[in-house]
Amino acid sequence: MSHCGCVTPGCRLTIREEKRKKLMSEHEEILPGHGLHVEKMPGHWLLAQMGKRVLRPGGLELTRRMLDALTIGPTDRVVEFAPGLGVTAQLVLAKSPSAYTAVEADDAAAKRVQSYLKGDNQRCVVGQAERSGLPDSSATVVYCEAMLSMKTPENKARIIQEAKRVLARGGRCGIHELSLVPDDIDHATRDAINRALSQSIHVGVRPLTVSEWKALLQGEGFIIKAQATTPMHLLEPSQMIRNEGLAGMARIAWNVLRNPAARQRIHTMRRVFRQYDRNLAALMLVAEKGN
Repeated sequence: MSHCGCVTPGCRLTIREEKRKKLMSEHEEILPGHGLHVEKMPGHWLLAQMGKRVLRPGGLELTRRMLDALTIGPTDRVVEFAPGLGVTAQLVLAKSPSAYTAVEADDAAAKRVQSYLKGDNQRCVVGQAERSGLPDSSATVVYCEAMLSMKTPENKARIIQEAKRVLARGGRCGIHELSLVPDDIDHATRDAINRALSQSIHVGVRPLTVSEWKALLQGEGFIIKAQATTPMHLLEPSQMIRNEGLAGMARIAWNVLRNPAARQRIHTMRRVFRQYDRNLAALMLVAEKGN
């Protein structure tokens, strides 16, 4: 007999439906940007809401090249600043480091990353990369992706300084960011790109040239050990298929087709990327902490 005392088929069906809805709500995925209007949502979280999981400028290819250069192994204590949806975190965890700590400012993103973690040596803390609160010299690897490009020059420097503080001597630091090319890009073009990107993504975007990114690390005493660049084709269908797979690409297309406001914003972002294609690239750098 049901708890309500009713034994009719209709009542039993209602109870099962209520249980099903409760179960679905308990497991409903809350993504960063949830609850924000599409017109105001930061571009990377809008893409996440539409089903995109790889949000790095150079895609999985450049992420894997960065991880290869970081040579993460079982003895490493890894810190990731701004893990986002946790795609790279899962690649790192597959390498079985001795410890993994993520520092994520967004509550929803932090909860998602935490769901991937197991044991006392894996955790995700909510906080700012420039003020992680982690102990001095507690990590052998620190990396971040697609975050520094959206920071002011002052905060870029603070985050690299925090990475240096957290890293032990000889530790490795990796970044994967949007870059301007060529190194001698004129100020007018740089300003136009920053303005167009910021307006379309709804987040301040301030990428650096390759030489400027290297100087940012070298200014804190890091020694560059590896670098690589790829075209910035984040929203091009061919790269999306490579990163998301055919099923993922179909999911994104379906979600975008059903949301006219999102479709307009994504088209605007892609138009800006294509307009400045010759002056945009994705860059990864890996550097070692010196004395």
